[in-house]
Amino acid sequence: MEYADGNYEMEEVDEDMYFAGRMMGDSETDEDDENEYENLDNKITDTSASEARRGKDIQGIPWERLSISREKYRQTRLQQYKNYENIPLSGEGSLKECKPTRKGGEYYEFRQNTRSVKSTILHFQLRNLVWSTSKHDVYLMSHYVITHWSSLASKRTEVLNVSGHVAPREKHPGSLLEGFTQTQISTLAVRDNLLIAGGFQGELICKDLDRPGVSFCTRITYEDNAITNAIDIYNSPSGAVHFTASNNDCGVRDFDMERFQLVKHFSYPWPVNHTSLNPDGKLIIIVGDNPDGMLVDSQTGKVICSVISSF
Repeated sequence: MEYADGNYEMEEVDEDMYFAGRMMGDSETDEDDENEYENLDNKITDTSASEARRGKDIQGIPWERLSISREKYRQTRLQQYKNYENIPLSGEGSLKECKPTRKGGEYYEFRQNTRSVKSTILHFQLRNLVWSTSKHDVYLMSHYVITHWSSLASKRTEVLNVSGHVAPREKHPGSLLEGFTQTQISTLAVRDNLLIAGGFQGELICKDLDRPGVSFCTRITYEDNAITNAIDIYNSPSGAVHFTASNNDCGVRDFDMERFQLVKHFSYPWPVNHTSLNPDGKLIIIVGDNPDGMLVDSQTGKVICSVISSF
């Protein structure tokens, strides 16, 4: 993934800043805006379904205390917000190709919003740092900590802290017994009590959620552009648990989780952002830093056909 320049960095941006009046230029002074924001941040609380039905904003934003209404804020944001595009004019192109959406349908029902658990995303293009394993269980990155949140119990549990030194407790061929220190996590995946985290320097950390510590650590590439963009955990046709790692070094790697061993390594002309297997595990769809995707054979990595983009 070719990352956008600093104009789109999100690391230091708190989502509450979107609510500050100074973004809309409606307050008398910057000092007034800062005071309004600080007071608001202390007053925003969790929101339940019953409160939402009684009219409370589902994000907990007390619009009646702000210098701008929700409707005006929404209108201004639609007018001023510029979406990042790595393919020029692709947004306009999609509007021409896509059918208009029908409004008014109910596709989900609001249950709860909590302010006590906040995810932190190092870069706005990272897409896989919040992972749901059920209707009530979510795994997320919060600074250097992978956290589990149970909406049923309203309980937050630390799963893996990578701010310090992390090293594997088990011995497997290819595992870095010295581990890593202060790993910047770029992606994660959780399935069947297996958690896998990938890092900005090609790190992979594998943890069994039923066991203490970490099972396996490795660095899959030492290229300068080594970011692990995505991880996909799946069952192979034989039933064995595998996972694929998609990296900025243009590689797709397949690991057997029983032995924590690299089974296949395919290379392509551009950085790979994500891979996904079809249900029988014979085909892989690959997308990356190219307008078109590829459909490949999962056993050989051979390209079967291109998936042509509309833009």
